Amino acid sequence: MKLAGLKSIENAHDESVWTATWVPATESRSALLLTGSLDETVKLWKPDDLILHHTNSGHCLGVVSVAAHPSGHFAASASLDSFVRVFDVDTNNTISTLEAPPSEVWQMCFDPKGTILAVAGGGSASVKLWDTATWTLVATLSIPRPEAPKPSDKNSSKKFVLSVAWSPDGKRVACGSMDGTISVFDVGRAKFLHHLEGHFMPVRTLAYSPTDPHLLFSASDDAHVHMYDAEGKTLIGAMSGHASWVLSLDVSPNGAAIATGSSDRTVRLWDIGMRAAVQTMTNHTDQVWGVTFGPAGGPGRLASVSDDKSISLYDYS
Repeated sequence: MKLAGLKSIENAHDESVWTATWVPATESRSALLLTGSLDETVKLWKPDDLILHHTNSGHCLGVVSVAAHPSGHFAASASLDSFVRVFDVDTNNTISTLEAPPSEVWQMCFDPKGTILAVAGGGSASVKLWDTATWTLVATLSIPRPEAPKPSDKNSSKKFVLSVAWSPDGKRVACGSMDGTISVFDVGRAKFLHHLEGHFMPVRTLAYSPTDPHLLFSASDDAHVHMYDAEGKTLIGAMSGHASWVLSLDVSPNGAAIATGSSDRTVRLWDIGMRAAVQTMTNHTDQVWGVTFGPAGGPGRLASVSDDKSISLYDYS
């Protein structure tokens, strides 16, 4: 796989762009790129040319995460204002507003069937599961506290949950914490299973392979990318190459590559078989907060967003 730059939009938002994901195509339109920014807005872009499709307002502080329902009909945005707004993608009508205390909403994602929205619970040291039919909270997956705190554990803020990911079969949820640990849960039983260790700084982002429900990727402020057998609790690969924090990660639809974005201002493409970076893109002039591969079945696209307010779009083949 190789990336080729397609288009970049400068000043795509008025402030830093912190998050991006793809909204799947529906019967009436193609897939869209969804971005969220410190400027309090969410924007939808046509992916071939990055033409602005919609600007959605409704938050009163910066947007830290966006998630798209598998149907492509609705999406969610989470803000520092302590609200998650669920909205109709095509009309921008609000479907539901979910309230959480400050610092309780960070990354979020829908399960593969679209029945549950998982939200990384920040200071609550948990993942909260919301039913998408009723928009009620149906479970809180809490990270167990260690029986004997390590000398370095000054307080519970070390378990602050930053990231969350669903396995492709919908049976597992993994979350990454400020202290570098990754926690894996059995969703059906709402049960904590085990920790995955190896990182020593915040785990900003997680993604399961779309082709292997056991294979989990993580990226951390320690500048490393890890591959785990999330069921066997085994670290099976560690990749390095970024010069600073790795802030974002996504897996290609065919499971053969991952892309990462870093505070070193680069986007890197990694070959999973080689376990090495094969390409570095330098489109951005500031931290890269989001990288996201386009949906399977569409044209090969990767998008990245940054503190420099820009969006970059790449083609891959």
